[in-house]
Amino acid sequence: MQVRCDQAVRKRAQWRIDEMNRRVQRVVAGEWKERLPVGGYDDPLNRLAKIVNDMLNQIERLVGDLSSVGDDIAHDLRTPLTRVRAILERGRDNGRTLNELSEATDRAITGLDQSLAIITALLRIAEIDHARRSAAMTTLRLEEILRAVHELYHPIAEDKGISLRLDLHDVAVVSGDRDLLLEAVANLVDNAIKFTPTQGAIDLRLLQRADGPVVRVEDTGPGIKLAERDAVWTRFYRSDRSRHAPGVGLGLSLVAAIVKLHGFDLAIDDGPGCRIEIACHGA
Repeated sequence: MQVRCDQAVRKRAQWRIDEMNRRVQRVVAGEWKERLPVGGYDDPLNRLAKIVNDMLNQIERLVGDLSSVGDDIAHDLRTPLTRVRAILERGRDNGRTLNELSEATDRAITGLDQSLAIITALLRIAEIDHARRSAAMTTLRLEEILRAVHELYHPIAEDKGISLRLDLHDVAVVSGDRDLLLEAVANLVDNAIKFTPTQGAIDLRLLQRADGPVVRVEDTGPGIKLAERDAVWTRFYRSDRSRHAPGVGLGLSLVAAIVKLHGFDLAIDDGPGCRIEIACHGA
């Protein structure tokens, strides 16, 4: 009886392994929706199947994101390049003076600069996503980064009639890449200036919480709708309020990539305007 029972168990296990292999072969053939069978009990094969299914879910998502990004790149590059072509054609056909030709050339250069900005930002995000800068991690002081960003953007905010305030009551030391973190905070402040109206205010703050320091950028602009708070970190996303604002929709996705590389947390909190926080882990 025991022998027959052992044989039945082995036969059942072999059948499950064969079925898992068949499913895997379908995935290899391109059937991304296929998943391994998982029973209602806990054993090594079921645990393995759950791990593989989680991996397949992640792969399917990444493949979908890659396809979507490729479409977005084609769309966002086509628009400025089409505009450049039209400008050059009009300059060729209608330009009668050197000044008219120079004006057409300057406008075409502006369009090409926009295309190059898209490519540069995408390469930057790809570099960060692949953690090629991880070797540059050092111990640094967050308040020095915030001071540098404030010094850089204070004149820009002032020209727009916006008050850019710096609050550094706390000091914090973390492990990170100084250039990348400065770039992340600068992008948040630049975005705040872009959407904060004249006579508005932006607060750049360093806070200290029990689980580590927090960099907060808070403005008196229109804020980000709850339904959009996940989407704004994706590449090329432009909300209705940003359709006519300058930019290519990559600034916040660059921030997200930098924060992810450092293992920090990124959140948009409720507030009268827009409040974005980078929760860091102390060194």
